[in-house]
Parts: sequence; C-alpha cells; structure tokens
Amino acid sequence: MLDPVPNKPGLGKSEREAFALALRDIAESKSKGAFRLLFDYYAPRLKSFLMRLGADDMQAEEIVQEVMVTVWRKAEQYDPKQASPTTWIFRIARNRHIDAFRRQRHLDAQPDEPMLSPAELPEPEESYQLLEIEENVREALKTLPEEQVELVMASFYEGLSHSEIAERKQLPLGTVKSRIRLAFERLRSTLSREL
Repeated sequence: MLDPVPNKPGLGKSEREAFALALRDIAESKSKGAFRLLFDYYAPRLKSFLMRLGADDMQAEEIVQEVMVTVWRKAEQYDPKQASPTTWIFRIARNRHIDAFRRQRHLDAQPDEPMLSPAELPEPEESYQLLEIEENVREALKTLPEEQVELVMASFYEGLSHSEIAERKQLPLGTVKSRIRLAFERLRSTLSREL
C-alpha cells in the first residue's frame, strides 16, 4: 500500500513517483487505496480545469467521474516514459471534454475548429524540455515564502480567483494580489537566470 503523499504545494519528484506507483498498483491489483490517492488529488484539479475550458459545474463533475473511471479501467495503458501521471490524466480529461462538447453541439462542426482538433503529441526532445521546465518551476517555487506558494498554487493549480483565495485565506484582496504579483516577479527572475 502506498504511503500518503505529503500535503504540500507543488508536485515534486516524489509526488510524481507516488502517482506513477499508484497507477501501477491500480493496473496490477486494482488497489482502492491507490485510486483514492489519485482521486483525492486530481478530482478537484480536473474539475477546475474543465470549468476553465467552459464546462458548467455539473458537466465538469460528470466528466471528472468519467475520467477517473477511465483511469481505473485503463491504468495499465499509462507509460511513465511517455508522460507524467498529471499529463496523462489531464489529457484524458481534455479528450472527454471534447467528446462532451461534440455530443452537445447542435451546430454543424467546422472541420478546422480548433476545439475539435486533438492535441499534437510532443516530440521526445520537446517532452524532455517540458520536463526540464517543469522541474525548474518546481525548484523555483521552493525559493518563495510559504504564503506566496500557497496563493500561487490556489490560483493556478486549483483555478481559484483572487477574491476566492482572499475569502478562503481570510486575507484582504489587495494582499492576495500583491503576494501573487511578488511571487511572479521572483519566479520570473529565478527562472530567467536558469534559462
């Protein structure tokens, strides 16, 4: 059985490995504990992602359920050499969203509609570069004060608006905005030195 992933901001290497192991455990033994770990982590993030793509609350929840059922049924298809667990799961969500969009659409679809085009798979070199960038961002986040990291994570990983973050953290809206702005300035500075 997997140890629980520490509840900290960001998805570090150990978390990514834990999620990859969870997918393997689901594939090999249909581990409910591993599935619960993935569901608890990804379900709220998927819902936020789908709502940003235009799904309403109910539709987003339905698609999240479909995605997680797909993860349960097809975990053996996950290949850690091809993508991180997050990339693989979010790609499933994106495809399910496109499927739902197609089912609901009553107008004639235009063949060149960008929403209906599948995402191109990145070249191996591009995948490596993306992993490198992902790691650099993760490392840069570690240099920020905890209160800034929490706000950045709430904004970009959970998809909360600044006012929602202010309400949740019981902070003035201006404080939330300035901390996020300062965090981005520090991240930009740190990342520009690394590139």
